[in-house]
Amino acid sequence: MIFGPAPLDSALGAVLAHSVQTPEGKLAKGAVLGVADIDRLRAIGHDPVQVARLEPGDVGENPAATRLAAALLPDTTGLRLTLAHTGRVNLVATAPGLLRFDADAVHALNLTHPAITLATLPPLARLAPGMLAATVKIITYGVPEPALVLAEQAAARAGLAHLPVVCRTAGLILTQSAGDDGKLAAKGREAMASRLRALGMALAETRLVPHDEEALAQALARMPGDILLILTGAATSDPDDVAPGALRRAGGTVARFGMPVDPGNLLFLGSLGHRPVIGLPGCARSPALNGADWVLERLTCGVPVTDEMIARMGVGGLLKEIPTRPAPRMPRSPV
Repeated sequence: MIFGPAPLDSALGAVLAHSVQTPEGKLAKGAVLGVADIDRLRAIGHDPVQVARLEPGDVGENPAATRLAAALLPDTTGLRLTLAHTGRVNLVATAPGLLRFDADAVHALNLTHPAITLATLPPLARLAPGMLAATVKIITYGVPEPALVLAEQAAARAGLAHLPVVCRTAGLILTQSAGDDGKLAAKGREAMASRLRALGMALAETRLVPHDEEALAQALARMPGDILLILTGAATSDPDDVAPGALRRAGGTVARFGMPVDPGNLLFLGSLGHRPVIGLPGCARSPALNGADWVLERLTCGVPVTDEMIARMGVGGLLKEIPTRPAPRMPRSPV
């Protein structure tokens, strides 16, 4: 591509590099200059004009962006592509779910040519309808065909996809200690119902039981829902505490207690038959992001949550402090 000033007499068919205001209105950058455009520029004495010219083998910004987006997302289920404009195509979610892709392939794509770019949300980021998941941007007015072909090949390897929510309902069990007024339980139910709605899910049932291993075990055995959630009135402090013990008593298993995400440390994960069970940390009563969100989102979208996956969540796992946290990580004022 050739970029620079050109006399108006030789600018016909070139791409206008910068917008120019004329009495008839603005000539927008990126416009291919026609005879009438040249006349308007000449009338205001805008000569020479800054332009870009595609050379043989170059692909214009909009066709290049369209090709790259098509290679990146051959199956648009759950995601839609916008029309190319100023070298940009956006990938927008049309349904709740998670964003999946091969990060190494995205890195390879962004190394093919500085003007060929793809920006995404993090791997397995939660998507909601209308949310921007990724954006393709061709930075210059054209790029070489060989570089675009390499980028298309990397885009195909990226495997960018929308993982839909496969669980439709959840059962929520809340425990209450003697003397509790029920406000904590109500707050927890409201927060979890809101999380499930954001995923397109519903509460199959909510039960409030005493903070007792036998009572909790009986509730688990009878609870409906594709996934089971436990939010205890007293924090789970050990793998043998009330809630993990109740899951085992009900015939389930506990796969992991604790996670390197803060807030969210006191989560436990297990199963009862074929259904996942999440022992929620107390911070799940807040709508703020916490480690339980990451586990819940993956499980509801059919992503197996392994011990290693949870362990790896520690990188980036220091989340925003919750204002109402009873034991903040840092003092609120210097001591």
